[in-house]
Amino acid sequence: MKIFLLYKNQDFNPEQNLLSNEEELIKDLELNILFNAMANNDEFIFEMAKKTILSFTTDLDTILYRQDILKDCLENPEIIREIYHISIESIEMKRKTWFGIFSKSSPSSILYSSVKLLKLFLELLKKLKNLANTHAEKFKSKGFKLFFTNIKKELNDEYLNSVQNLLSELEFRNGVLISAKLGKGNEGENYTLCRQQVEDRHWMKRIFKKKVPSYTFYISDRDETGARILRELKDRALNLSANACAQSVDHINSFFNRLRIELAFYIGCLNLHEHLLRIGMPVCFPVPVPSDKCIHSFQELYDVCLALTIKQKITGNNLNAINKNLWIITGANQGGKSTFLRSIGLAQLMMQCGMFVPAKSFSANIYKRIFTHYKRKEDSEMKSGKLDEEFKRMNNIVDKLTSNSMLLLNESFAATNEREGSEIARQIISALLEKNVNIFFVTHLYEFAHYFHKQKTENVIFLCAERLKDGKRTFKIIEGEPLETSFGEDLYKKVFEDNV
Repeated sequence: MKIFLLYKNQDFNPEQNLLSNEEELIKDLELNILFNAMANNDEFIFEMAKKTILSFTTDLDTILYRQDILKDCLENPEIIREIYHISIESIEMKRKTWFGIFSKSSPSSILYSSVKLLKLFLELLKKLKNLANTHAEKFKSKGFKLFFTNIKKELNDEYLNSVQNLLSELEFRNGVLISAKLGKGNEGENYTLCRQQVEDRHWMKRIFKKKVPSYTFYISDRDETGARILRELKDRALNLSANACAQSVDHINSFFNRLRIELAFYIGCLNLHEHLLRIGMPVCFPVPVPSDKCIHSFQELYDVCLALTIKQKITGNNLNAINKNLWIITGANQGGKSTFLRSIGLAQLMMQCGMFVPAKSFSANIYKRIFTHYKRKEDSEMKSGKLDEEFKRMNNIVDKLTSNSMLLLNESFAATNEREGSEIARQIISALLEKNVNIFFVTHLYEFAHYFHKQKTENVIFLCAERLKDGKRTFKIIEGEPLETSFGEDLYKKVFEDNV
């Protein structure tokens, strides 16, 4: 049976390679905070959340497909958690019971453990089928409708009863019936396990029934060699059945593992949703648009990782930007610029893996790749200067950039003087814009920002961190022309004059 809860017509591959800039995204966007909130101390959910988010899709239909499934999960969280718990039970059962087809155990042992585990799996499949029969009508998404339809179709009563009867037979309560032929030198060959005939329950018929001639011999309790030979003969007959049952175990176990893998992401989303509800922060399902558009429109967009860290309501931002390829963000220190930049990147990643986003409303185009270029601390080993290190990272990014990529820059090229930094930034940004890269740039390089402002190009939007006349920060990012100062004096007064 197929799961298909992350893609319409294929399984999710947890072993696929993640993004080449995985480490930079995790560090710059503080993604581990998001993964931890989704995981709730569950390492497996942490890994599945990480792999799903960092292998975000660029297919609009897949994003909408996952959104519908997640909406079903949010409407029916208890049912989803119960299904997920069934997959966890299967793993625990196998761990305690299974010998394995490739183990050194005998066919008899493998068959015994296979039958035992299959009977346990059968009970879990019955649970799953009962859930499908009881709750399928509550789910509206194509993904869950297909999932429950397959469950009810594949696990019908006739099939489950026949499996249960067959497993009962394989317990051999009345002994094992084997057929064989005599080969060369009277050596036995073609050992085959035979199905035993069901005895007629009527005692009169059993007494007067014509008997098939048979011979019986007994082995002494002390005849270890004879007992060993009989075990070997029995194992020859059971070998094919043991392999078939072991393969059945692997097949059903693979189904439960796949179910666990694909549901883990949605369980993580449920956990995250609960965290944000407790804080009182809004979430919404975004409206993704094709990659050939250029849209960023949102209300009350906030940095989800900051909200999860401080566990209280934080300020959101509103904006409606159409056909803007370059976002230049300037203004007061500690005014919320870096937080705003991070909120843009986080929302984009969450949208493109089918999640809700931290905002009251959000709409954006789909990007092929997402990159970050944040300032780093000085190299403690002094192998290179900060500017050299920035160039190396930018060079790595440029090598992997494609058209319709998103690039988030936070105070890049500030490791030199204002004039040189502005010129470096201007040349690099201009070249990237020609390649249809969308750039979000938090900067204190006034000459750089002023140059683009003078051009009055329609595809550039200028934002700044709002600062009141008394120096107070509102942590709002608003539209406004580039500011020549970062108001460092405010910080000086706060640190020194307030302590006098």
